[in-house]
Amino acid sequence: MKIALIGHGAMGRLVESQARATGDQIGAILTSRDSASSVIDDIAASLKGHDVAIDFSAGNAVVRSVEACVRAGVPLVEGTTGWKPDEAEVRRIVTELGGALVYGANFSIGVNVFYKLTAEAAKLMAQLDQYEAFVEEQHHSRKRDVPSGTALNLKELITEHIKVDIPIASTRAGDIPGTHRVGFDSAADQITLTHTARSRAGFAGGALMAARWIIGRKGVYEFSDVIDEMLNKDE
Repeated sequence: MKIALIGHGAMGRLVESQARATGDQIGAILTSRDSASSVIDDIAASLKGHDVAIDFSAGNAVVRSVEACVRAGVPLVEGTTGWKPDEAEVRRIVTELGGALVYGANFSIGVNVFYKLTAEAAKLMAQLDQYEAFVEEQHHSRKRDVPSGTALNLKELITEHIKVDIPIASTRAGDIPGTHRVGFDSAADQITLTHTARSRAGFAGGALMAARWIIGRKGVYEFSDVIDEMLNKDE
């Protein structure tokens, strides 16, 4: 693959390293400042000729990045969080202009399995009134969005079955790659499910897997669609 990188922070550099290690080619590299301030047509021109783009930049630049990729005819893997308020506009751009986008609050394969476990647990616990659900998340001090997109997704999965407001507790400190905990607490006991990332390498690997998957497709997809196809490939 010939990959364009949008955002060249810790995640962008890690994607670059893994891609080069597996023989993929890195083409254009745009910083968060480039994607937020440059003219969209100029960004699109720099993206043309790439097989796919991977974005780990900033939430306020996502709409511009999406439009630039669509204009360039380049499918996009969107790993940035904090753009939920712009989701309707992003979907409109991709759908009306015939683009391709796969996005996720978290590109860890383990986290996406964790989503499925959380949904099943919430379905079971919804039948037990004595338990109250909660979500906790911890990340490094440089992470901008609070709570994390992953925590918000976990809350949404739980509230599909438990129709109350689920509290989220967030911690930002040090170099924590990411820990998410879902709990169900009662006077008698507590049940918890936890996912702990040991490094960001899993996020980069998932983004590259999504990049290979989105090439040749049209429309808007979630990373869970990639995971579902992987888990059900033998059916």
